[in-house]
Amino acid sequence: MYAVIETGGKQYRVEPGETLVVETLPGNAGDAVKFDRVLLISGDDSVAVGRPAIDGAVVTGQIVEHVLGEKLVVYKFKRRKNYRKRNGHRQPYTAVKIQSVVGPQ
Repeated sequence: MYAVIETGGKQYRVEPGETLVVETLPGNAGDAVKFDRVLLISGDDSVAVGRPAIDGAVVTGQIVEHVLGEKLVVYKFKRRKNYRKRNGHRQPYTAVKIQSVVGPQ
């Protein structure tokens, strides 16, 4: 069984037991998190598609840790003006372990 959820403006295909890295979520490591914007649920022989989301469907998980992404170098430059500025950025993410996928009742 798997589901497609939306969080942080992105869509993810999730299954129970897998770990997912998403945009930063509030909470600490060990806290429970609930994704109620479920776009699709696929069971053994059936598929439920929402328009746009499935009412009553919930995907639950647990926050594993908060991590930082790879460092990006931001470089600003203006020719002939002796202007150069170098900056870096690391995007914060949250690792979530998916525990269950529950369809609508």
